[in-house]
Amino acid sequence: MPAETATVLEFDSPRLLAQLYAGEVDNLASAEATLGVSLSTRDDWLRIEGGEEGVEATRELFAILQLARAQGLRIRRADFEKILAGVAAGEAAELRHLFEEPVLLQLKRKSIVPKTLHQKQYLNEIRTHDVSLGIGPAGTGKTYLAMAAALEAFFTGTVEKLIFTRPAVEAGEALGFLPGDLQEKILPYLRPLYDALYEMVGVEETQRMMDRQQIEIAPLAYMRGRTLSRSFVILDEAQNTTPEQMMMFLTRLGEDSRMVITGDITQIDLPRSKKSGLKQAVQVLREVEGISLFTFDGADVVRHPLVQRIIEAYESQAIEGPGVPLA
Repeated sequence: MPAETATVLEFDSPRLLAQLYAGEVDNLASAEATLGVSLSTRDDWLRIEGGEEGVEATRELFAILQLARAQGLRIRRADFEKILAGVAAGEAAELRHLFEEPVLLQLKRKSIVPKTLHQKQYLNEIRTHDVSLGIGPAGTGKTYLAMAAALEAFFTGTVEKLIFTRPAVEAGEALGFLPGDLQEKILPYLRPLYDALYEMVGVEETQRMMDRQQIEIAPLAYMRGRTLSRSFVILDEAQNTTPEQMMMFLTRLGEDSRMVITGDITQIDLPRSKKSGLKQAVQVLREVEGISLFTFDGADVVRHPLVQRIIEAYESQAIEGPGVPLA
């Protein structure tokens, strides 16, 4: 039987210590069960008792949590669980590296810091892969962070142009039948992209960049026949592409370009007779070198707390209605 040992960790304040375990005693109980230790805490200290290996793993767990908190990460239960699982699996060194290298997107109008462990990992994947797929429910930041990464790449000179596109599914891409000029026809489908740009760089700067053709926002149909070089290209709402559209888009990748594809495969608006290009891409591209497939879940939602609970409620009931295939 391994010898028992004990150590006490001290923190700057009781508030900081509570933030590290998300203020939930259940998280401490989970750490006890996972790492085989006994934990007790009061005010600004945490006492760890157990075998030498378990005590050291717990010390490492809280060291990593402190690194994460120091970078502005708001630790939630899901983040605590992911970091705990990583430490238990012997991945502490990888987690340390993740947090010792800060991820900060410095834009002209604001600085953007990932709010969850998954968001941080997602940004790292975007920065290190030519093609990235970000899949998950609304509110996880998959599109917002991709656009922030695109703007960072532009302002640092990595790319010369930003291209943001979405399939205009409700109009069947038959935009010629809609009233108004091109901008008026496509605006309702692309409005979320404009809104994100306005928040990040401002309305006037967005318009100037569009006038200089440094930013292009267009329906997916307008990508056909082009080669997109020295560009950062984002395809949003990709669950509403057909397999043909998805392949068309992927093969637009040109020299010194980067692509990010985002979507939620539980929110498909295509007719039931059509397969989602995003679902097929996940199956086809899973083993392709140079492509990142990153999946968020309901625990990563950073909108109003109710949004996460709504998503979890629907998932637990496995409700499937028109346009919401959960299988």
